[in-house]
Amino acid sequence: MEQIIRIGALAESPWEEWLSCSETQLFHLREPAPGLFLAESPNVIERALAAGYQPESFLIDDAYYSEQMHMITDAFLDVPVYLAGSAVLNAVRGMHLTRGVLCAMQRREQPADSSELLWQAHRIALLENIMNPTNLGAVFRSAAALGIDAVLMTHGCTDPLYRRAARVSMGTVFQVPWRYCQAMPTAEILDRLRSDFGFRSAAMALCDDSVRIDDPALQDAERLVVVLGTEGEGLAPETIAACDYTVRIPMQHGVDSLNVAAASAVAFWELRRR
Repeated sequence: MEQIIRIGALAESPWEEWLSCSETQLFHLREPAPGLFLAESPNVIERALAAGYQPESFLIDDAYYSEQMHMITDAFLDVPVYLAGSAVLNAVRGMHLTRGVLCAMQRREQPADSSELLWQAHRIALLENIMNPTNLGAVFRSAAALGIDAVLMTHGCTDPLYRRAARVSMGTVFQVPWRYCQAMPTAEILDRLRSDFGFRSAAMALCDDSVRIDDPALQDAERLVVVLGTEGEGLAPETIAACDYTVRIPMQHGVDSLNVAAASAVAFWELRRR
């Protein structure tokens, strides 16, 4: 039987503590064990559950306890479901973005060895220091939609499981395999991808010696890593120098570049494996 608990205040549940924590605090909440993350909206929660993440608690606005959410919670009868009125949830900053549904989920350790993942991949993305969770989530959504096999990230990137990143991605952060790279310069990561797994690399950057994104050499590459940089500054010069190609998207009307999220969609489509 479902554990339905109606509350008149967040203090009547563990959600008061969880929603008062920053996402970094939730990440470290149970060290040395993995911490928690918060998933919002039914579709994101469904994709997280399908990927094997375990729910710890649901917080649902009475008005949003839909048939879809009933089906989700019915599958986890031992997980408490806290129901609250809109007034309780609207008092929490940011809750208006959740479509009335949150799920606290247990993090899990990422595999230490990425070799099997990389050997199976033909198109991957490498993200360098993308800190904006909206942009990161949008890159993941494009990666899922347009055939990217895996996403690698430097440690300067934001966490894909952060609430906003996962929501913007429409839950695809739970579908596309991803790994943080070892703490080393991006140029060294690229060297290892080339020497150990045979990846050619394409830096998305504005340089005089760049090639057009529709260059046949890019499309013919058996294995290719698309390298995307942080907002504003783009890729580090040493990262660009370490890539086999520097790639540009042709622009019109005096526009010099696209936002990293938009550029990723164009790049993933054009550079997909034919």
